[in-house]
Amino acid sequence: MEVCYQLPVLPLDRPVPKHVLSRRGAISFSSSSSLFGAPDPRQLSQRRGAISYDSSDQTALYIRMLGDVRVRSQVGFEPERRSSHPYLSGPERRVHRLLSFQRYLHSSRLLRGLPQQIPLHILDEDYTGQARCMLEKVGTWNFDIFLFDRLTNGNSLITLTSHLLNQYGLVELFQLDMVKLWRFLVMVQEDYHSGNPYHNAVHAADVTQAMYCYLQEPMLAKSLTSYDILLGLLAAATHDLDHPGVNQPFLIKTDHYLAKLYRNTSVLENHHWKSAVGLLRETGLFSHLPAEDSLNLERELGSLILATDISRQNDYLSRFRTHLDQENLCLSNASHRHFILQMALKCADICNPCRPWELSKQWSEKVTAEFFQQGDIEKKHKLEVSPLCDRETNSVGNIQIGFMTYVAEPLFAEWARFSDTRLSQTMLGHMGLNKASWGGLQQEQTAVSEEAEPAAHRREEPLVRTVIPLLKP
Repeated sequence: MEVCYQLPVLPLDRPVPKHVLSRRGAISFSSSSSLFGAPDPRQLSQRRGAISYDSSDQTALYIRMLGDVRVRSQVGFEPERRSSHPYLSGPERRVHRLLSFQRYLHSSRLLRGLPQQIPLHILDEDYTGQARCMLEKVGTWNFDIFLFDRLTNGNSLITLTSHLLNQYGLVELFQLDMVKLWRFLVMVQEDYHSGNPYHNAVHAADVTQAMYCYLQEPMLAKSLTSYDILLGLLAAATHDLDHPGVNQPFLIKTDHYLAKLYRNTSVLENHHWKSAVGLLRETGLFSHLPAEDSLNLERELGSLILATDISRQNDYLSRFRTHLDQENLCLSNASHRHFILQMALKCADICNPCRPWELSKQWSEKVTAEFFQQGDIEKKHKLEVSPLCDRETNSVGNIQIGFMTYVAEPLFAEWARFSDTRLSQTMLGHMGLNKASWGGLQQEQTAVSEEAEPAAHRREEPLVRTVIPLLKP
């Protein structure tokens, strides 16, 4: 197959065509682009955010969370997500190319024998080298995913996940086609919304890195099979796929079709799972496996992703405590290993309070920004403002202290009972320090507000009232 959409040689003084700069990440600018599975234009215009798991479910055969892909011009295709929800809208998603246009220009000059005027390749190679150095320490708890995302030009999820799959030897063991795998990872990263302050591809990469740390713990490393590890990494990478940046109660009270489709139960988690299944089937990543094995993998992937539903937190935590109290966890049992994978993914999903302060603080600010963004939409459309989402009555500090007290601390305390290691103690130590830091900042802010505001007008939101609603369906 000839190179798809091969670029003409452009003089340096000519602007780059708009359709070139808006190409999909799956289309490379290099002469080897066909190796990365550049999609057929007709397929490209029919991309969907998810596909129904049950082929008999006619209502959900093709699901698009926030719009569709449209043909923008005759010479190129540009993905555009348009809001299908009356209360949601946002900027166009930025898609980062996996091969820089600078490097394309550099290679074209060499092919033409023209002298190189400026070393356009140096920045790319320097940053790639630094990213490789970071991957050598991917199992350390203070891994800076924000820096890694910058070094990979916004491709942290693709780079990290492919590295871990290769490091475990899973690509060779499961005979995964590299073209299909690469397309799958590119499409997964694209289906995270970069406009979300928190639920984006960087969060997915962070959860995947945390999951890897847990998989390395002695209790798991000596018990998990390669299949378990494959499931764990895929679930971490796709656990928030196509997240709209609002929570389940918002979708329910605005009569979103996903809430109706999933009958107001684990709405987002079901959509993340079905979206992941849709991409697996679209790329045919496991099409070489027997049909029954492929279906089982999809079901177990869903079981892991559904476990991240915060409204079911107490159910999983109670079950975990019972196992630990009775000391009856047997990791030679496949169902027990799967349950531990569920708990590991739950920990990875909400491990931000357990990171070092400089990382934890950034995540806290991002998740709060997303809460407040939803609250602003609710106020604009005269909807009841959801708990934690009113920027006038909440702060980053009180939200985080409440979350640590009622959600994170109970979970990580039980995880430390299960796996009493240096990592577990480090996580609990960081969480204690972070909680104290937020408490100190809260006291400073309270002191300032008391000086500026009369006592009669003060209003303090109890932590229990702001956090406990998260744990309810």
